[in-house]
Amino acid sequence: MKSNLLHHINTPTDLRKLDIEQLPQLASELRDFIIDVVSVKEGHLGASLGVVELTIALHYVFDTPNDLLVWDVGHQAYGHKILTERRTVFHTNRQLDGISGFPKREESVYDTFGVGHSSTSISAALGMAIASQLKGENRNHIAVIGDASIASGMAFEGLNHAGVTDANLLVILNDNAIGIDPSVGALKNYLTLVKEGKNPKQNNMIKSLNFDYSGPIDGHDFKILISELNRLKHVKGPKFLHIITTKGKGLQQAEEDQVKYHAPGKFDKTTGEIYTKAEAHLPPKFQDVFGWTLVELAQNNSKIIGITPAMPSGSSLKFMMETFPERAFDVGITEQHAVTLAAGMATQGMVVFCNIYSTFLQRAYDQVIHDVALQNLPVIFCLDRAGLVGEDGATHHGVFDLAYLRCIPNIIVYAPKDEWDLRNILYTASLGLEHPIAIRYPRGRGKYANFKFQISNSNFQTIEIGKAHVLKRGSKIAVLSTGFIGNHVTLALEHLPCSDAIAHYDFGFVKPLDEALLHEVFSNYERVITLEDGTITGGFGSAVVEFAARFHYSLPVTRLGIPDGFIPHGTVAELQARCGIDVEHIRKMLMEYSTTDNNTF
Repeated sequence: MKSNLLHHINTPTDLRKLDIEQLPQLASELRDFIIDVVSVKEGHLGASLGVVELTIALHYVFDTPNDLLVWDVGHQAYGHKILTERRTVFHTNRQLDGISGFPKREESVYDTFGVGHSSTSISAALGMAIASQLKGENRNHIAVIGDASIASGMAFEGLNHAGVTDANLLVILNDNAIGIDPSVGALKNYLTLVKEGKNPKQNNMIKSLNFDYSGPIDGHDFKILISELNRLKHVKGPKFLHIITTKGKGLQQAEEDQVKYHAPGKFDKTTGEIYTKAEAHLPPKFQDVFGWTLVELAQNNSKIIGITPAMPSGSSLKFMMETFPERAFDVGITEQHAVTLAAGMATQGMVVFCNIYSTFLQRAYDQVIHDVALQNLPVIFCLDRAGLVGEDGATHHGVFDLAYLRCIPNIIVYAPKDEWDLRNILYTASLGLEHPIAIRYPRGRGKYANFKFQISNSNFQTIEIGKAHVLKRGSKIAVLSTGFIGNHVTLALEHLPCSDAIAHYDFGFVKPLDEALLHEVFSNYERVITLEDGTITGGFGSAVVEFAARFHYSLPVTRLGIPDGFIPHGTVAELQARCGIDVEHIRKMLMEYSTTDNNTF
């Protein structure tokens, strides 16, 4: 019986003691280990399975951590973490207070750069290479770019600069033809021709950028991989290695359905069967409310366009892509392009729904300001995954959008409190607005289990822009909430002895604020509490405080939201509790304030 190799490897130094003939066994054990943990704990699966041989080969050939290795995107790096001192704690991956699902500099010296978002590796590794050169250090610098990240503009910016340097940089393209969804675009078609041997050598795009290009080679063949990496280790200047891998390699279901097994949830590690949850009586996902509503609206309006940067499944724009393929566009991992493309379409009278995860819209901030808001183009931004998103952690929480959007002139910012509000604001925006609008909604499910059966009724209602609503009257304290998190207030007020003292207002519009209602609130209550699932620095609560200062109101205002810091990974419920915005914290605060003597305010 073969001994278990993986259990004796804690660092790459241990790995390098193995003979090359032992590496296939190690690869099999590493795949099994990843599958064992992810099947129970959940996480990203397919990407890490696809680079097992590459991960082992890199640490086998290069002197990590002295040689600097940057992953792109970070969900490829599970094997890397296991081989670099974290095998015994890998079961805590993405759990509260456990290790991160992405490379993180604070976590390990082997994690040279934090990479939760895509297409950063080439620029980061080039920066490291130039710095090493200036310091007279002899190091290798390796950027592993995969899962469709090469198509991003930032990746090309890095290649463009690297090609005119003599920096010791190796770019490895992990070409698996898929991100979360299948890759798209002309570059994908070009790489397909290269893989099929139909692209003439003299027409190699990478070589024309002054890189020493080699490949494509089989990314699952250790002998070929290690031979080529050893050769490239001694080649000076910028190098580019093109390898072909299969996402999900080693688990049949993951190879056959690469989209579903990107992050499959819990599954049977033996059969690969995903454990399905009973969803018949659950509320719909917000993303699906967006997706199906957009299809319904597009059926009656030929000017409606849908755009997403590489997230057709995650955003549910896939429904429109299936129904109206000529009017729905997956533009790849190109958030900047997506926003300006939407702006260009809007100049021609199209009604453009640009769906981008909240955290990824940060990557296109200049385009939102310069190309959309400055020109007052009525682009409809649909910001999925707003608020705390859970186990993906600090790189993916959509907690900054309220703050970074509400300071931009012309833009409308709206957060629906439930599925019906989302549906109705999409309808309202489709009728035509005078300004761009950002509609932010959370990851996960809404409130109403029967919503899915009602969605085809076409019973739309227009929403008055800038109008807030009284959900409950009270005598002493006014709670102002924005978005889905406001439902926590409703739950906190249930069975609360002092609930008669507490009023609750829903401010769906963070910009423009309903100032008439705010005057009423500040004139009739003793204390104001604001609640949001975004950063309290510059967010909805800040807007209310600014209003109070402008009109010289002196009521105390307590702001509840995400504190001024980066929130780690954990379940949404765990993180809300840590931030003090869960139902129990809100209930305790309302109890405390409603029974406090007025003179203490």
